[in-house]
Parts: sequence; structure tokens; C-alpha cells
Amino acid sequence: MTVRVMLISPAMNAALREARFDGDAPLDRSGRERALAAADAVPVAGIALSGPSERCRGTAEALGLAARTEPALTGWDLARWSGRRLDDVAAAEPAQLTAWLGDPSAAPHGGESLRDLVGRIGGWLDSLGGPDAPDTGFLAVAEVAVVRAVVVHGLRLPLEAFWRLDVAPLTLTGLSGRAGRWNVALGRPLTAPTSG
Repeated sequence: MTVRVMLISPAMNAALREARFDGDAPLDRSGRERALAAADAVPVAGIALSGPSERCRGTAEALGLAARTEPALTGWDLARWSGRRLDDVAAAEPAQLTAWLGDPSAAPHGGESLRDLVGRIGGWLDSLGGPDAPDTGFLAVAEVAVVRAVVVHGLRLPLEAFWRLDVAPLTLTGLSGRAGRWNVALGRPLTAPTSG
């Protein structure tokens, strides 16, 4: 059975604007306004989910989704780097940052390695389907790292490809297929349809 999975990256917040590692910060005013404006462009799905971060839940709410929080969609656990600015980590721990960026098994921050993240998110993706899967698919608001991990796993890309995938706020990434064989449609902006 073919399964449809649609992922929406959350709207902007201050942590993104400041290039901070995923801290659990709410949407800022601009991010909330953009999500509200995009609500009419959200596709229909049988099951709506949200990652547990405040940013994902706030985006789902602003988009008008009655989304169930899905713990499996938790963002990347960056442990002691969470909430810190990338520049600050680069200045304080340059060797550790270089190791993290170059080795998919490295976790100098004390949290998940890239390999662990992709494995965890890939397990969630592959668990979807079966007789209980909705015909209209799954729609989830998920952190950017989760979206990137889904694409890497779904297409069986080398883990290093994770760093080459750009996911803008409020974009839709769709997958269709089943465990072991996924097709991907990347990064369609959520924009409200125009009349006329």
C-alpha cells in the first residue's frame, strides 16, 4: 500500500534568526503572521501531527491544524549546545564542531549523533502504513532537522547529504511510497491560493 507523508517545516522564530541550535522557543510575531497567512494552503490529510517543540506546535495551531503531538518527531537532541548560537559554539569548541560536521557518528555535544537522528526518524517513517494508514495520508509539522533526516532516510542518501539539504520555513516536503521505497517532492512553499 502506498503511503503519503507530508511534512511542513515550522515558521520562523528568534532562535532561527539568531542562528541558534534548536532551542525550544516559540514563534515570533512575524513567523506567526506568516503561518496564519498560509493556513489556506495546507493540504488535507487523514492524520495531522506535530513535533513536540513549541515552535512546531505554534505553527500547527496557526495553520489551523488539530494536530496530535508526536514524540517520535522530536527535533535533534543537541544536548548542551541547545539554545546556543552557532558562532559561540564555533569560538568555544572549534574542534568539536568540526568533528560533529564531518563525522555522522560524532556527538560532542552529548546528545544524538547525525547517524542516531536519521535512524530514529527513519524508524518512524518506515512504521507508517499498514491497514490503518489513512488514504489521505499523514501531515506533520516537524523541525527542519527532522525533515532533512526523513529525506536522507527515504532516498537512502549518504548521511553527509543531510548538510546539503536546505529547508526553508513554511515549506512542504512530500513523500509517497512505503518502507524501503520512497519518492520525494521537496520544498513547496505554503502560499495561500490567489483568487481570480
